[in-house]
Amino acid sequence: MAVWIKSMGRPNILLTGTPGVGKTTLGKELASRAGMTYINVGDIAKEGGLYEGFDEEYECPILDEDRVIDELEDKMSAGGVIVDYHGCDFFPERWFHVVFVLRTETVFLYERLQSRGYRGKKLQDNIQCEIFQTLYEEAILSYKKEIVHQLPSNTPEDLERNLDQIMQWIEQWMEENN
Repeated sequence: MAVWIKSMGRPNILLTGTPGVGKTTLGKELASRAGMTYINVGDIAKEGGLYEGFDEEYECPILDEDRVIDELEDKMSAGGVIVDYHGCDFFPERWFHVVFVLRTETVFLYERLQSRGYRGKKLQDNIQCEIFQTLYEEAILSYKKEIVHQLPSNTPEDLERNLDQIMQWIEQWMEENN
């Protein structure tokens, strides 16, 4: 199955990290600059009703991961896709050429999540998730360590540096694989 990933004209990229780190902002701008397809898994799930229930404690729907995989399989095999989601351990390893885990200092993250209406346990658990590098750990356990990279995402300058760095990575990948 991993063979199809080599024949694509453009790479597939996963952007992951704690909610509020800037995945959506980075993903949309990156897709625009690189001429790639941007997929926000939360939006796809909402549009398709790809849920298996509701978590009362965190006040959010529970993603049906199998249905998400089925929904995205054809798009991923075409290549040139940027996927944005806070979790990553359920995506097939063969889908991605590179994984970028965005990291944000907790003082910035706290403000961003509060402005989104996060409160109580939901707010604290997401801050702890960032402190303990939970999503970075998930990424390095789910993919080859050499394709997983952490990027700081605190300021507009970080955003620009990350865009430049990922664009360089895409250009190099395309030179080496086409």
